[in-house]
Amino acid sequence: MTGTVTLVGAGPGGRGLLTLAGAEAIAQADAVVYDRLVDGSVLDLLPLHAVRVDVGKESGRHPVPQDQINEILVCLARQGKTVVRLKGGDCYLFGRGGEECEYLRENGVPFRVIPGVTSAFAAPAFAGIPVTHRDCCSSVHIVTAHARAGRALKIDFASLVRLDGTLVFLMGLSALEQVTDGLLTAGIAPDMPAAVIENGARGTQRKVVATIAGLADRVRAAGLRSPALIVVGRVCGLSDTLDWFTSLPLHGKTVVVTRPRGRAGTLAARLRALGAEVTEAPCIETVERTDTRPLADALDQRHDWAVFTSPAGVQAAVHALRALGRDLRALYGMKLAAIGRGTADALADCGLTADLLPRQYDGAHLADALISAMPQGGAALLLRAAQGGRLLPEKLAAAGVRVTDVPLYDTVYRCEKADAIRALLEQGAADVVTFTSASTVEGFVQAVGAAGCAGFTALCIGGQTAQAARRYGMNVKVAANATIEDMIACLLEGV
Repeated sequence: MTGTVTLVGAGPGGRGLLTLAGAEAIAQADAVVYDRLVDGSVLDLLPLHAVRVDVGKESGRHPVPQDQINEILVCLARQGKTVVRLKGGDCYLFGRGGEECEYLRENGVPFRVIPGVTSAFAAPAFAGIPVTHRDCCSSVHIVTAHARAGRALKIDFASLVRLDGTLVFLMGLSALEQVTDGLLTAGIAPDMPAAVIENGARGTQRKVVATIAGLADRVRAAGLRSPALIVVGRVCGLSDTLDWFTSLPLHGKTVVVTRPRGRAGTLAARLRALGAEVTEAPCIETVERTDTRPLADALDQRHDWAVFTSPAGVQAAVHALRALGRDLRALYGMKLAAIGRGTADALADCGLTADLLPRQYDGAHLADALISAMPQGGAALLLRAAQGGRLLPEKLAAAGVRVTDVPLYDTVYRCEKADAIRALLEQGAADVVTFTSASTVEGFVQAVGAAGCAGFTALCIGGQTAQAARRYGMNVKVAANATIEDMIACLLEGV
């Protein structure tokens, strides 16, 4: 049975500008064919089993020709797959989406189209430029300024000048002087405001606003690079007044988030909302164990406290109990201890309230709090990773607590974006790498190599995490408390 192809416009920048319909289509895909300008955070929405085909199109470089892309789409669909053709911006605006749909129709492949937010509108909006304004203009015109190397642009500049509206030129940075000279020759006022916006709607966005006559020189001096677009019109004069994005506190900061897949989203979303450019690069995965006998044996013994050291441990406990035909009522009679707020929240999601949270969210302080709360000859059931640190159980045992340490899951070091992160570090483009556990540090080091770990700022929560980072020569900053809120506060203080 033939599958389907959905053309999805991914929008510019991160997944914040991806439509809900687009996100749903990506989450259901068996295969995705994507271009260079699709952000990695959008690809993170794909199921783990999905086939990824990078066709890498960029200005002046098409490693996979359009005819071959068309064939790839048909081939994947004929394998019965649910295929997403993912394009930056909007798939029908200078994206050759129409050609691809024609080819699909000719070959009997069902398709649908989910429009995306175009950079022609989003990038100016993020730069404080409304493409229309009652006091400035009543029309906007989008033009491709892409031409083959050495060839003149085929643009009727005289007609564009007569329209007296906002002009947005896409894919035109390499032809900037042709655009400005063409408009000036056609009679546009030399003092007409104009702008070039690089990396629109991203935390690394830069812009140059000048007169049309001086724009090319200013852009050259600023060193702006593709991807970038050109905006010409009186609305550009509003840029400084209406610029809201570059005033965000973390704008211009590039932050790498190493939390596991499925848990990075909260921190990443908060950072993006504050203007940061965020790369999600999970460096560890949790793999739940299928052998439930250790848990079954432990439940046959008496314990005063059930101790959880991560949200993953809470989730793994629920799943292991279910495999035993039981549920969280099996912990009846035990008090519940959580190492930190995130773990306590995971318990709350299951309808349970943590009876104990340490003053500081780490293993040492958790052990101290448990020892103080434990009855004489008490027993603790640790429900955690097989690779959990030894400090907690050893400190409890030294205080006379009977400890049952049940490994519910394994922490596996794996980073799909190792090459991309290594490149960021080599270029000095990563301002901060965040670590929420010692295991994320170890996973990161395995991914990028110890030699690449010196010289950047590592923002850590918890003493054990900081200690692990220091071992590899990282410039360590420690949040006041082991919470996401305190990590963000530390960044805002100018890490």
